[in-house]
Amino acid sequence: MKKRTKIWIYSLSIIGILLILINSCKKNDDSPPPPTPETVTDIDGNVYHTVTIGTQVWMVENLKTTKYNDGVSVPPVTDNTAWGSTSTSGFCWYNNDATYKNYGAFYNWFAVFTGKLAPVGWHVPTDAEASILIDFLGGESVAGGKLKETGTTHWQSPNTGATNSSGFTAVASGCRYYNGSFVGFSQSSGFWTSSKYNEANAWYRGFAFDNTIVSRSNGPRNYGFIVRCLKDVAE
Repeated sequence: MKKRTKIWIYSLSIIGILLILINSCKKNDDSPPPPTPETVTDIDGNVYHTVTIGTQVWMVENLKTTKYNDGVSVPPVTDNTAWGSTSTSGFCWYNNDATYKNYGAFYNWFAVFTGKLAPVGWHVPTDAEASILIDFLGGESVAGGKLKETGTTHWQSPNTGATNSSGFTAVASGCRYYNGSFVGFSQSSGFWTSSKYNEANAWYRGFAFDNTIVSRSNGPRNYGFIVRCLKDVAE
């Protein structure tokens, strides 16, 4: 009889432990879901996702606003000669075709220099801030692979080394040369910084489909490049 009592008590103990474990699992299942990634909306109503890379928060998509953050329109420039000769702000879509809008707009550097392209609370990165991003991802020779979207939907094959491990999701939007011609679609992309190189040129970063490099280059201010915005740091 004593032996049966001990077995019964032991069984109750095991059942009690199992019930505790089950209740613990239920509590874990009821835990709140992870926070939804932040989004930001520009003055045109375009919504952008964001990603934190190191100490910086970047937009995941290329900027496509047609207005400054004060509501004033950025002048559209479609004529090649006008694009090449202007010394004032301008934007366009690839091939002057709005069906390319999801790749982002091309802005000349005069538009960037206004300081009003990005939504309030965001800005076009400086050359130094772009370097912080590249350095965090291992330097110019390898960072391109970590920044490029994978696959060949928005990049020409072979899209060498693309892992998008950073979540930046760079796509090959091409660019517009200072003479107004459009080049590089599906093969390359470049984004402006807000930093001057000299009185004629400004700094930008470039990617290509056939390597993992992020190039640091400077070009004429009437080049057309996409813009990626960086969140302001709270003071």
